[in-house]
Amino acid sequence: MTAALPETSRPADPTTAGRRRSLIEGRLLVLAAIVMSALTLRVAVTAFTPLAEEIGEHIGYSTAVVGVFGMIPTLMFSVTGLLTPLLARRIGLEWTVLAAMAAAGIGMIARVLVSETVGLLLFSALALGGMGVGNIVVPPLVKRYFPDRLATVSALYIAMVQIGTVIPALVAVPLAEAHGWRVSLGVWALLGLAAAVPWIGVLWNRRGRAVADRTGLPGAPGPALKVWRSPLAWGMSAMFGMTSLTTYSVFTWLPTILSDAGADAAFGGSMVALFALMGLIAALTAPTVAARMTNPFPVAVGCALCFLVAFAGLLIAPMSAPVLWVVILGLGPSTFPMALTLINLRTRTPAGSAALSGFTQGVGYALACIGPLVFGMLHTVTGGWAAPFALLGVSVVVLLIGAWQACKPRLLEDGPVGG
Repeated sequence: MTAALPETSRPADPTTAGRRRSLIEGRLLVLAAIVMSALTLRVAVTAFTPLAEEIGEHIGYSTAVVGVFGMIPTLMFSVTGLLTPLLARRIGLEWTVLAAMAAAGIGMIARVLVSETVGLLLFSALALGGMGVGNIVVPPLVKRYFPDRLATVSALYIAMVQIGTVIPALVAVPLAEAHGWRVSLGVWALLGLAAAVPWIGVLWNRRGRAVADRTGLPGAPGPALKVWRSPLAWGMSAMFGMTSLTTYSVFTWLPTILSDAGADAAFGGSMVALFALMGLIAALTAPTVAARMTNPFPVAVGCALCFLVAFAGLLIAPMSAPVLWVVILGLGPSTFPMALTLINLRTRTPAGSAALSGFTQGVGYALACIGPLVFGMLHTVTGGWAAPFALLGVSVVVLLIGAWQACKPRLLEDGPVGG
């Protein structure tokens, strides 16, 4: 009689090995989809800003309309922040992000084909709406597929967002000079459409498992979370909103500030790129720091100090050390990746993450959307930059008040958010 093999020498169950390999391949596909989506989430903003005045000369809008274009990103991100959780409850996170990437790509290609301001505004809004939906669903997708790697994957996808912010700003003017503004603006549509492809693969892999895998999603049975009852959620919204208000004001007006001080358009575009590049450093470090600290509020204080020092430098002596001011300014929005990471660290489930993500970004971007417009109006009324920078100074104070609540070590579901 043949002796039984020891437990350690028995051949592995091929079914189990196949499932493990399928799981690994599935997670790699999701990771690729998340990375490509993250690269898409800002390109429609920073590809436009350095070319705003040139496009205005061709399309026929005034400088005042630049403030309107600066407001559209945060407005669309706010609207989609409040509506996306409802959409995800109906069709699931994966279908939602697939639709978002398709809308982003279509909007970006369509807006370069029009010849009037209204069309440019409408298709920009479509592209930015798709990106806004992506903003909301990526954090819960990270929590769903990578609960064991939250800080690592969060750092990766936020870094991709920053790369997708830097590169368009850096190459916008050279591309426009070589091929025209329509090519410079429209080339990024390819990225949005390409980002939809891996999500098709993810959905294909999930066929037949959709019902089982939706456990714990926003649409799962059980009472909806009433996030507006939570001080944590309001603190997150204030921190996120004021960071975004400042960031989009800078994206919109930094080239003009430097132009008024004597810089040319290419230099202004490069400083926008440098500002975004500093955000890449924050994206690679802030998620890990937030995950390791019980209460990361001291990080928020440091970010506030960076903002205030940079504001003073750009106001008093903008061209004395513009690179230094922009480097310091770029460290301020480290509260952005910190907030996105806290969305997952302060929730128990993908459902909680989706609810907090939608509320934080919906309310936060609603607060932020007035930033670029009011910043420009204050400059127009006063003829200088002191009043606009005072607005940003007030936003930093509100940011700190929100961060005090957001950084406290507690979970959303443990507060008064039940049905």
